Amino acid sequence: MLNKRKFKESVERNIRVNFLKTIKTASGQERYHAVVKTLMEEVVTHWQETNERHHNKKKACYFSAEFLMGRAFGNNLLNLGIYEEVKEVLNELEIDIDEVEKAEADAGLGNGGLGRLAACFLESCATMNLPVTGYGIRYHDGIFKQRFVDGFQVEEGDPWLAHGEPWSFRRSEDAVTVVFGDESVKAVPYDTPIIGYGNQTINTLRLWQGEPLINFDFNLFNEQRYDESVKEKNRAEDISRVLYPNDSKEEGKILRLKQQYFFVSASLQDLVKKYKETNGNEFEKFHQYHAIQLNDTHPVVAIPELMRILTDEEGLCWEKAWGITTKTFSYTNHTILTEALEKWDVKLYQKMLPRVYEIVKGIDEQFIEFLNEKSYEKKKIDQMKIISNGRINKAWLAIYGSHTINGVAEIHTNILKHKELKDWYELYPQKFQNKTNGITPRRWLALCNQELSALITALLNTEDWITDLSQLKKLEKHQYDDEVLKRFMAIKRTKKKQLAAYIFKKEGIQIDPNSIYNIQIKRLHEYKRQLLNAFHILDLYYELKENPDIQRTLRTFIFGAKAAPGYVRAKGIIKYINEVAKLVNNDPQMKDQMKVAFVENYNVSYGEKLFPAADLSEQISTVGKEASGTGNMKFMLNGSPTIGTNDGANIEIVQEAGEENNFIFGMKIEELQAMEDTYEPRAYYESVPGLKRVVDTLIDGTFDDGDTGMFQELYDSLLEGASWHKPDNYYLLKDFDDYREAQRKAEIAYADEIAWARKCWMNIANAGKFSSDRTITEYAKQIWHI
Repeated sequence: MLNKRKFKESVERNIRVNFLKTIKTASGQERYHAVVKTLMEEVVTHWQETNERHHNKKKACYFSAEFLMGRAFGNNLLNLGIYEEVKEVLNELEIDIDEVEKAEADAGLGNGGLGRLAACFLESCATMNLPVTGYGIRYHDGIFKQRFVDGFQVEEGDPWLAHGEPWSFRRSEDAVTVVFGDESVKAVPYDTPIIGYGNQTINTLRLWQGEPLINFDFNLFNEQRYDESVKEKNRAEDISRVLYPNDSKEEGKILRLKQQYFFVSASLQDLVKKYKETNGNEFEKFHQYHAIQLNDTHPVVAIPELMRILTDEEGLCWEKAWGITTKTFSYTNHTILTEALEKWDVKLYQKMLPRVYEIVKGIDEQFIEFLNEKSYEKKKIDQMKIISNGRINKAWLAIYGSHTINGVAEIHTNILKHKELKDWYELYPQKFQNKTNGITPRRWLALCNQELSALITALLNTEDWITDLSQLKKLEKHQYDDEVLKRFMAIKRTKKKQLAAYIFKKEGIQIDPNSIYNIQIKRLHEYKRQLLNAFHILDLYYELKENPDIQRTLRTFIFGAKAAPGYVRAKGIIKYINEVAKLVNNDPQMKDQMKVAFVENYNVSYGEKLFPAADLSEQISTVGKEASGTGNMKFMLNGSPTIGTNDGANIEIVQEAGEENNFIFGMKIEELQAMEDTYEPRAYYESVPGLKRVVDTLIDGTFDDGDTGMFQELYDSLLEGASWHKPDNYYLLKDFDDYREAQRKAEIAYADEIAWARKCWMNIANAGKFSSDRTITEYAKQIWHI
């Protein structure tokens, strides 16, 4: 229970003490900081109690290059159980709670699904009372802020820390030194509370910031060589400046390697130091107190780094150190894409991490010896050895150095076992597990869709579903209750109106809430096939132009995505979609037919508006390429049927909610694998009605790519291929007709409002499996043993 009088007095005091202002004269940013400082007075006690409760017990450590947290304010109030009370107090102070929340910047700590999953996992760990700490980097400028200029993506810095960050504490006493081949830097931790829902458990996210050992060289400065005097400061700060710096040149690759080593070395030094304070030098028990989860290959350098610390600094023999290491680490594989199964140039490791490279080489030699003892043929050994062709295969290092490897959806794990990691599965079948991803129902329903949450609570007569999502199954009995379905559709219309108002304010685009909202929001990557979506939109446009009297349901197609700065094709797809949008939106004939919106700078806060408003969830990745997806789960939980392929968690969504309540199209993985070697995309290009016309818009002058050659390159990628891939590597042309037919079926189904509402409702009622509470409980029991 919140002491409202005390809370109000604290807000007023914090504004006065920190800003020399009153409530009325304080800015929105200052009010936000004052309210958060007041909340932190409530939080720190439970945070300290949690730390004491977890002291000297086994805990899990989640190592991740990304944590896509989103705004903390509303979610923390919800989890503390004081949202409405704080809202009342702020109203009394004439402060709008929405304005306070808007003053908070989205934390620039992640980019896509991998980082958002990490954020959901941390919140679920706290809610499930599990002792888990997240470790990563405190990026000063995030990945980037996205703008569109003439339809092109333009990247800007995203200084989310410009006004300070009141949720975290700088812990200078825990700073450590990280040593590279050419410099040493200081790693300073900042701790952020991760608040569990309704249970007073508050875990920690520890993020490391790069700083110089000496701020500047006084002698150089005194000699008026000012730039040189701060060179080391700039180099150190660059490490934690930007998430995923462009690595098209060697300097970028070096910076990425430094980032990876920086945060895992700092984290491991921190863990070892704290372990020794309680347990002395008995490192044989280290794994009994620590389960370290490697979130993809980015932090895999932690394996040789722990070996370095145990052997070089703590004096353990190689065999003991290796035994401890392999009992400590587990590895999550998030993808089968070659570029994401990182392979690092040996020369970079030798230059930047010479001692770590020696240890990796020792691990590789040990592994080769092990395979020789098992009578493996030289050809097979060459395929599996960790160092090969002058490169370090980090996925192989992760598998050999971990006790457990998991995929993130049933189809993904099966592909790993029987194709991509087949040799490793045959060697270590006991290591492989599946852990289908999940999402936190707090942020992705209870917070972002309070209207639907209230309806669910009323129908179930309890709020217990917020921490036990399986209870949603009880909603199935209302699938034929027309009054309930009408109430749901009224809520959906409310969310659609809210989104329309927000898009108009942010983008200046007017969309109609009475239209079908098709939404595709995710990273921009060729395999996610935003281009297929654009081709369908253009095909529909031409159909409507040729048949102006045809009766079709008004459609709104919404995109949100960032392309990596160095990913030229992805940026070309963004430009192409914006060209399609310009054509459609400027055509008066389309006013009552269709609209296209590509929202700028898609992030968590934008997602909180988009997911509840969607009518159709676009999950159209090439089969076998999307490991799981979590956006598909957020749409499902908010009552949006999936239009998608037999890929990732789409398969499990359909298993739970029924194929009749979704729109699945395209090949299954077995069909794709059977036709991989014989696929001829030009046959589809020539024979599928309407397809050649839309593909040719890439090169026939319909659209302008600003003489960049981007559209020609996209065209060639589909019909000619490239040195590194075959034509139409992601089967857009093969799936186009099936996709168009699925879109037509969805449009027809939407016309029957009650039948459509029933499809939506059955998705909500069967979303229970996709709670990150369920996923993280499986990790805790079956991998971490905490």
